[in-house]
Amino acid sequence: VSKLVEFCILVYFVLSLGADVLPEYKLQAPRIHRYTILHYSPFKAVWDWVILLLVIYTAIFTPYSAAFLLNEVEEERRRKCGYTCNPLNVVDLVVDVMFIVDILINFRTTYVNHNDEVVSHPGRIAQHYFKGWFLIDIVAAIPFDLLIFRSNSEETTTLIGLLKTARLLRLVRVARKLDRYSEYGAAVLFLLMCTFALIAHWLACIWYAIGNVERNGSSRIGGMKIGWLDNLADQIGKQYNDSDITSGPSIKDKYVTALYFTFSSLTSVGFGNVSPNTNPEKIFSICVMLIGSLMYASIFGNVSAIIQRLYSGTARYHTQMLRVKEFIRFHQIPGGLRQRLEEYFQHAWSYTNGIDMNAVSPGDILC
Repeated sequence: VSKLVEFCILVYFVLSLGADVLPEYKLQAPRIHRYTILHYSPFKAVWDWVILLLVIYTAIFTPYSAAFLLNEVEEERRRKCGYTCNPLNVVDLVVDVMFIVDILINFRTTYVNHNDEVVSHPGRIAQHYFKGWFLIDIVAAIPFDLLIFRSNSEETTTLIGLLKTARLLRLVRVARKLDRYSEYGAAVLFLLMCTFALIAHWLACIWYAIGNVERNGSSRIGGMKIGWLDNLADQIGKQYNDSDITSGPSIKDKYVTALYFTFSSLTSVGFGNVSPNTNPEKIFSICVMLIGSLMYASIFGNVSAIIQRLYSGTARYHTQMLRVKEFIRFHQIPGGLRQRLEEYFQHAWSYTNGIDMNAVSPGDILC
């Protein structure tokens, strides 16, 4: 009965969380300036999720666009019909506008200082933002491709592709926001797999960019080019024609093949049907192998920790059960009482999940 009473008291304290548990600034009516947004308000939570989705879009499509879509044909089409003739350009412009709006919102969003006080003064908020994420956010929000849209040169096309990758800096903020889910095993596994796929996607874009540079360069044996793109063209029967810049494999063929190569290299499978031939391609392949080994160590380490965490309760149960049996054997307890002791232990474990209710008090939880 006393155990049941203690458990009921514990449940009461947990379910009636008051001012001693919740942060003090969430229990008081904050005094904020006009047009200032609380950092824990529903609007800010929804807005952060919108920005998170836009950052994920940026992380996927910016490297792809820089590697596969920025070419002479695309630039010529943009000069003729304008910047908005490509739907992806319109989406990129909308993303840039949203990032700029996010910067303005951050200048009006409260924060919690070291004393757990909500700071709502605009000047202090701006100072705090300038010292923090302002530089990364402003660089990620600059529409570089729109600023140098009218320039007509191949160097400009390459420069646009490099500058657009600055948007990926916002992933640093996303990584910090997602760190709160590190205590959930399934979430960690999902994030690790997404990170693995995203890095493979980035490396596939770089792999194609290297192959494209090599194909347009002087990587030849005799009169035959030896880059992986030329080998792909020979395999699928879509030969390159130097007089026709639209010839050769399609973008779909090139991207799928590049992604296949990076996944097979990162996972150390390496079937060999797509292989590096030139020196730059071989150097990049070595880097991919090194990255793959580090990712393998990280993923397997996290998976081992998650599995160990999942089975830690079972291991503690078997350890305690073994101690009960040793106690019974040492004191030579009769069969009937032995069975009752084992059943009591099993019932108590299923009831408390191995938690010692005498060692845990409501005061420990509320402190």
